Amino acid sequence: MKHSTYISPAAIRIVTFLQLAAVLSFKAVASAPEPAKLRPDADAAFQQYVRLTDARNQLEISQNRWLWPDSLPEKERQEAFSALKNGEVKIERLETLQNGETIDCPGAMIPHWIGVAFIPGAKLDDVLAVLKDYNRHAIYYAPDVERSKIKSQDGDRFRVFLRFRRHKIITVVLDTEHQIEYFRDDATKAHSRSSATRIAQIENPGTSGERERLPGNDQGFLWRMETWWRVQQRDGGVYIQSEAATLTRDIPTGLGWLVRPFVTSIPKETLSFTLEATRNAVKKRIPQ
Repeated sequence: MKHSTYISPAAIRIVTFLQLAAVLSFKAVASAPEPAKLRPDADAAFQQYVRLTDARNQLEISQNRWLWPDSLPEKERQEAFSALKNGEVKIERLETLQNGETIDCPGAMIPHWIGVAFIPGAKLDDVLAVLKDYNRHAIYYAPDVERSKIKSQDGDRFRVFLRFRRHKIITVVLDTEHQIEYFRDDATKAHSRSSATRIAQIENPGTSGERERLPGNDQGFLWRMETWWRVQQRDGGVYIQSEAATLTRDIPTGLGWLVRPFVTSIPKETLSFTLEATRNAVKKRIPQ
């Protein structure tokens, strides 16, 4: 007797999904985005964006407006700080405008995020000790940071090397150098300013064929990176706030599924991870 085999529509959908996932995984390896050249007008637009963002940061610091949840309406402010004290990380997307208008950045995008977290029982110096310990950032921020090294230091001015690894469908490895300066505002507050002075995408990382792509003429996952940190000791602990604006390629037609995560979700996820990893590293310094 012959038996017929019944395959449910749900099973067919699962098989189809797995086949599609396999095809996309193969395409991700075989069809990585073509190089995208950083246009001078896009670079100039980003530099103007950074100047305006710097000015806003300096104004807020001079007016003692330290953490972005402090600017919320009272009910939302109380809810935000309650969530922070319960261990949440609060993340918000930003956009710096020029005369009320979006700054046009031809052929590129400017992901811009701010986040804040709370570390109960910590002191300001505990946090600064972790942030300035760049030789150990590959430990504190693994796996996002693979290598880290202080190249030079003059008091609170640092020149630092960091190798980043980002994975979203494909893996991107970047060698970066940063100029960083810290400012102690008073006994309970400090802030820092960091600029990436060089970003190079690495091909075949960790192999004998490892090489750098030409900065600004690579796959465009990260061309520029600017960061602002603020640290405030209050409420029985320390609030840490990090703001980052980056410059990436725009999303190419036909490969949006491959590039979009790097210019949308990864900046937010990286910021959240950085704040959580900082909190974990600081907690290990606090006497129990």
